[in-house]
Parts: sequence; C-alpha cells; structure tokens
Amino acid sequence: MICLFFFYFLLRKWNVSDTLWELAAAEVHSRESGGAEDRDGGEAVNERTVLLMGSKAGGKTSILLRCLDRDELSKPTLALEYTFGRRARGHNTPKDIAHLWELGGGTSLSDLVQIPITPVTISCLSVILVLDLSKPNALWGTMEKLLQAAQAHLERTSSQVPKSKPGVKHQTPSHSAARVLPKDYPDRELISPFPVPLLIVGSKYDIFQEFDSDKKKVVSKTLRFIAHYYAASLVFTSIKSESLISKTKGFFLHLAFGLERGKTVSSDPLKPLIIPAGSDSFGQIGSPPTVDVDITSLHAKNPKDLWKKVYERVFPPESTNEQRELKDPAKDPQYSEPQIDAMRAQKDQVIHYIRVFSGSKVTLCPSVVCF
Repeated sequence: MICLFFFYFLLRKWNVSDTLWELAAAEVHSRESGGAEDRDGGEAVNERTVLLMGSKAGGKTSILLRCLDRDELSKPTLALEYTFGRRARGHNTPKDIAHLWELGGGTSLSDLVQIPITPVTISCLSVILVLDLSKPNALWGTMEKLLQAAQAHLERTSSQVPKSKPGVKHQTPSHSAARVLPKDYPDRELISPFPVPLLIVGSKYDIFQEFDSDKKKVVSKTLRFIAHYYAASLVFTSIKSESLISKTKGFFLHLAFGLERGKTVSSDPLKPLIIPAGSDSFGQIGSPPTVDVDITSLHAKNPKDLWKKVYERVFPPESTNEQRELKDPAKDPQYSEPQIDAMRAQKDQVIHYIRVFSGSKVTLCPSVVCF
C-alpha cells in the first residue's frame, strides 16, 4: 500500500496525466461501451461464461478437464468452483477466454447459481447440465430442480439488464427465447426454450449401456423430449470412451469459444445419443414409452407433466429425506473435516444434555462452531 501511494505521488510530481486511477477509469469506460479491442487496435477478445451443474458425483469435473485437455486428477467440487480456458482463433491473434463455473453438491446448493449469472454475464452465458445415466431414479428430480433454479434467476437477472441506448455500440443483447430461435425451428410454437443456450450431457454411458433395453429406451426418449422442449442439445458420453468425449468436446467448444459444432446426429435409443439443438422434433420422438403404464390413467396438466408421470412410474424418484439432510453442507461427507467434526459432535452432545436437563431451547449455528 505504501509503495502504491509513493508511485501515485511520483506520477503527480512528474505531471504524468495517465495515473493508475485514470487508466483504470478508462478501462472501465472502455468495457462498458463495448470496446474490447486491445490497445494496438487488434481484434477484440471474446469472453464467454459457461455454468456446469448436474448430478452429484456425475462426472462434471472429469468431463470438463477432458474438454480442456488438462491431464489432472479430478477432485470433488466444493460448492462452486471457478476456472477458465483460453483459445486462439488463429496465428498471432488474441486468445478468447471462457469463464467456467462448476456447481457441486447436486441439487443441494442450487441457490449458488446466482453467482455466475449476472447482468454482465447473461449476454454471453450458456449452461451445461450433466445428468448421471447410471442413476435414472434421481435423473428427473435433479434435472427439474436445477433447471428451475437457473431459469428463475436468469429471468430475474434479465429484468436488471439496462435497456439499449441509441448510438451505443456493442450493447448487451436481451435473451428473448422467441428471438433466439429461427422461424423454421421444429415445433417452435410448442416448446419452451431455455433463456440461454443449454447442453444436456448424459454421463457414465459405459454403465448405462448395460441396462435393460426397455429401460434404456425410456431414459433416452425422455431426455430427447426434455432437450427438444428446452431447445437444447443432447449428448451421451463416458470418460472411458475417447470417441464419445470427442463428440462432447465439440459441443463444449461451441458454447465456450463459439467454434462450429459437429453435424453428427444419432437418435437410436440403443446407442449413445448425439442430437444438436434443432435437429429433433416431437414427431420423431413420438409418444411417451408405455412400459407397463396406462397413459389414460394419468392426469397430466401438459405434455411435460405427462412425460414426467410416465418416467416416474418406471423410475420412482428417490426419497427426498437424504436430499433434505444434505441441504446443510456441514453434514455432507464431501466436506468432512475429521477434527472439526469431532469437536462439533462434542458440542452437539453438550447442547443435547442442556436441553434435556433444563428444557430450554438452545441452538447452534449449523455451519459455525464456537468454543
């Protein structure tokens, strides 16, 4: 701090007009007005933001590392973690930047989506939802809660984006779903597009491929419906398959750096699905798979609700008791600290005895232990 003030004093003494503060103000003004060119008048540096979320222990980190070509050992994600990727568009060109946020904890920490979703990032934001195919009973609930949390905050954030001002270049575009989709998009009037580009990744296909064929068809058709309903892309992958990871990487690079995505389409329910957004339709998907389910006995409010009821008849949702228990990160084994947990247990025991003998209400903050 002393060195900084001394430098500021010298700049003033030597009548240098471009002080640190003035340069910082100019940089902020340049960013607000959309001036992303470098100081030499070169190409603009594009910055995008990608939010990864999905099933707990579903392989999000492993997939991300493979897409970034990083030879690192994946570790459990702690709450919300940030990293970034850089990629040059050509020789002697500035590298574009992808800001990458990964939400851990499955659905238990869904409120944290508000950190990467801001009025500044929403114009260049995309979402990747990773669903664990090896746990189909938890698939719909995970998908529904995370997409609802993200969509709700996206809608709130969109209302905070300042309106366009005449004469100002590089303004933040509004995310109106109707404007994003082309007029010839399949079933355009029947779907509900996600506010930002969405990629649904079905992970652990190496385990899923061993499932009974009828169950695989239910999962595959249901995810095709969900992806088309939200105007999203869908791809099944496994970190044990270089071919599937390569296909997934193509979708990732499209979202993170704007690269052209592959045109491969695979809709066979008995093979890994690869369906870019806009290449499917309700006519191709068909009706919900009726495996021991009488559709006429289901009272659904809309097509999405009907698919949900059929899916949950085949794969009953898991008990929510465990999810409710893990709402407190202090009880999540992912964040265990043996010494702190032991001291916390002692405190809990003391509190228990106080309550028993005094009958008074004594509480202890769930995430802070005081001694």
